[in-house]
Amino acid sequence: MNNRFLEEHAFTESHPEYGVAAYSEIIHEFEKENFVVISEKRNGNMDVKEYAMKVKNQIDSLIALGIAPHQITVIGTSKGGYITQYVSTFANNPNLNFVFIACYNDSDLQGLPYINFCGNILTIFEKSDPIGRSAVKRKEKSTCTIKHFNEIELNTGLKHGFLFKSFPVWIAPCIKWARNNY
Repeated sequence: MNNRFLEEHAFTESHPEYGVAAYSEIIHEFEKENFVVISEKRNGNMDVKEYAMKVKNQIDSLIALGIAPHQITVIGTSKGGYITQYVSTFANNPNLNFVFIACYNDSDLQGLPYINFCGNILTIFEKSDPIGRSAVKRKEKSTCTIKHFNEIELNTGLKHGFLFKSFPVWIAPCIKWARNNY
């Protein structure tokens, strides 16, 4: 799931600090690894919880079709990462895989108290990014089963802009996670 900038701007528009987002290239990286990618660019100022429920319902449909939960991975960056955290909460399935990228601060414990991590959780954040930080405190407060949890701190120096790029440094761990290589 994409960040807020792409929610509010066209694919071709350039962020004033981070440049053009490599959305299509990022999706292509997963497709060339033989993943079936379900993705859409959100438009306008989408409500986080409403969109998360839409994705949760899509997951339920996949499971009803016989797709095993451990074969489903939801990945989100920035605002898309917050939506992904809500999907984890609403789905409440410890066998699903989630990757939260650049989307957590300790203030979220008070500001977003209803998020309850559930599933196999990978968080990725950039050392120079003031927006995304370690989510260990959220994990410790969550009451659902978290069979696998890992965090990766990047050091690209690109602040929040790292997620605008199709970099193996964050895409490769997502691919491993989706393949249940925890």
